[in-house]
Amino acid sequence: MITIREETFRDVEAREALLDACFGPARFQKTCERLREGRMPADGLSLVIDRDGEIIGTVRLWHVSAGPNRPALMLGPIAIDPAVQSLGLGGKLMREALKRTDALGHKAVLLVGDAPYYQRFGFSTTKTGSLWLPGPYERNRFLALELEAGALDNARGLVSATGSFEQKPDLGALVAAAAQGALAGLRTAL
Repeated sequence: MITIREETFRDVEAREALLDACFGPARFQKTCERLREGRMPADGLSLVIDRDGEIIGTVRLWHVSAGPNRPALMLGPIAIDPAVQSLGLGGKLMREALKRTDALGHKAVLLVGDAPYYQRFGFSTTKTGSLWLPGPYERNRFLALELEAGALDNARGLVSATGSFEQKPDLGALVAAAAQGALAGLRTAL
């Protein structure tokens, strides 16, 4: 059975393997990765397609500012297992992500992607002309969708990350715990 659900911590390894299979290591070089680095995705907007316990699709949305004081979300990456592409799962995942985004009260979504593909969901370059991203990108692939009419009217300037920072483990505490034998599976090198 195929279901779309929120991602859990148990899905991280499978999600990363899927993204590697779809995009390879070059995915870390992309400009939008600069907006995701060290940040948490928007609450409730990290979704996976689960097929009988196997992750075959993923999408996440991230808080950004579309210029000064203009909240928006950046969508991406979205990926479907190459073995099941062309079955309409990407469209289904995209529609579910946008439905949840709207239900949560977000007003605009940005992305960098193939314009002919994303036009069917309402994305266009109409509202991105006065915005720019922190790195190289193809202008015709920088797209926006307003979930509320006028949400990006007169938006201009640099798109920047605004989401919560990832919680990083305290390395000193981990080393101390490992040295005291408090962390199973970690041994000290003595």
